[in-house]
Amino acid sequence: MEDIKGKVKDFILTHVLPGESPANLRDDTPLRSNGILDSISTLRLIQFVEAQFEIEVSIGDANSSSFNSIDSIAAYVVAKKAAG
Repeated sequence: MEDIKGKVKDFILTHVLPGESPANLRDDTPLRSNGILDSISTLRLIQFVEAQFEIEVSIGDANSSSFNSIDSIAAYVVAKKAAG
């Protein structure tokens, strides 16, 4: 799970928050409610997650709390991979 968190965090720091210190983005930082992810960056993150981890993210899941923190994204990926 730490590998998933690291990849997601790297993506966010590179593509959503370039120049931001990694120390300022914790695994439990709310990404949507804090305004870090807008609709476009959420879409880009979902595309990254689907390609990187070879899963399909449903629209319902994309709009849920599954994509509100690095912790929740990692848990979502693990659950999707386990479900096959």
